[in-house]
Amino acid sequence: MIRKSIFTVALTSLLFIQCNTNTDFVIAKDQVGKLQKSNTIEELETIFAADSIVRDTTMTRIGAAVKKINIYEKGGKQLLTLTPNTDSIPKIGIIRIYDPRYVTEKGVGLNSTFKDIEEKHTIKKITSALNNIVIFLKDSDAYFTIAKTELPSNLQYGASANIEAVQIPDNAKIKYMMVGWD
Repeated sequence: MIRKSIFTVALTSLLFIQCNTNTDFVIAKDQVGKLQKSNTIEELETIFAADSIVRDTTMTRIGAAVKKINIYEKGGKQLLTLTPNTDSIPKIGIIRIYDPRYVTEKGVGLNSTFKDIEEKHTIKKITSALNNIVIFLKDSDAYFTIAKTELPSNLQYGASANIEAVQIPDNAKIKYMMVGWD
């Protein structure tokens, strides 16, 4: 009886730990893992205390500073790149996801395909650029970039082509995953 109780407590603890670990990589409304939309740049040292933070500051031609903040796991694997907004109290404006463990609440991430996006989320808009298409969602701050090389050849050239969801192959791979917070 005692062994059964110990086993039950151990199993419950293991499941609880596993669940907490997974939430570190969930993209939800106003949240990317441990990062909340309301967090300021100054809070990053505390939020990512177990990780490495690398601040990259370069100057543009017109002299305005562009700052990107890269977040790495202690082992060296890049997790995120954060771009601060220009408010008086800087917060995160754009997040680029590098680690495939980050997924939306509905399970879509870098290892997903267009079919996964379409089945699990409602597409708000698809925009076309020179070499990529960008898929914006209605139910999430996340958006996805797919290379035009994943599209049929008649859609691969030119930025002005309007591309509909039905024209994108189900197996089209995600090139970039981003989160935009205004």
